[in-house]
Amino acid sequence: MGEAYHLKTPLSAGDIEPLRSGDRVTVSGIVYTARDAAHRRLLELIEAGKDLPMPIMGQVIYYVGPSPAPPGRVIGAAGPTTSYRMDPFAPKLLELGLKGMIGKGKRSREVIEAMVRYKGVYMAAIGGAGALMARAIKEARVVAYEDLGPEAIRELRVENLPVIVVNDTLGNDLYIEGQKQYRIN
Repeated sequence: MGEAYHLKTPLSAGDIEPLRSGDRVTVSGIVYTARDAAHRRLLELIEAGKDLPMPIMGQVIYYVGPSPAPPGRVIGAAGPTTSYRMDPFAPKLLELGLKGMIGKGKRSREVIEAMVRYKGVYMAAIGGAGALMARAIKEARVVAYEDLGPEAIRELRVENLPVIVVNDTLGNDLYIEGQKQYRIN
């Protein structure tokens, strides 16, 4: 199902426009982590006209709150969190140039429309496989909101982080298209 691609961050519209829902992707480069509390703070900064603690243009945000790093590791388990909690914030970040989001679960119609309008993609990570996902993370450092603990914004350097395109720049949705393949009439 789908093609296989490798993406290196930061991303451009040209990097992601060929992607289609169902494509397998590995991501390498810098990826930022943020969950709902961090997104809320980012939106407050945007609304106040202040600088963000990390770049948004061409970036990828992974919706994850990793567990503490065991001895000898850079990070603990790093499985995706449910993405819909970030839906109120995602359209504004896409408007500012965010190109990719990684999480699990469905996105709202508003987020899908913003991905089409601003050329972004949503990719699913493997839920329940936090240890596997952590193996792709080579470096991790907190860049903002350390008080949020696991939900602090981190800058991750990843190599071959495995994901699947759920929503592409055309508005396709793997969760809808995938079900159609197996529907019995």
